[in-house]
Amino acid sequence: MKSGEIRRKYIGFFKKHNHTEIINFSLIPENDPTVLFTTAGMHPLVPYLLGQKHPQGKYHLNS
Repeated sequence: MKSGEIRRKYIGFFKKHNHTEIINFSLIPENDPTVLFTTAGMHPLVPYLLGQKHPQGKYHLNS
């Protein structure tokens, strides 16, 4: 199995379970001296966690 196929299966699994795929981001923070979320792969979400509007709107957790 090639890496591209593994990646597609991995992403497909989460999409099948109602997760949203977001575009890739660099792990190197831009204009942000912190690295709190970088190692968890969450750095692209920092602006939205700090209150900026998300370009895809609001999301609600499924109960």
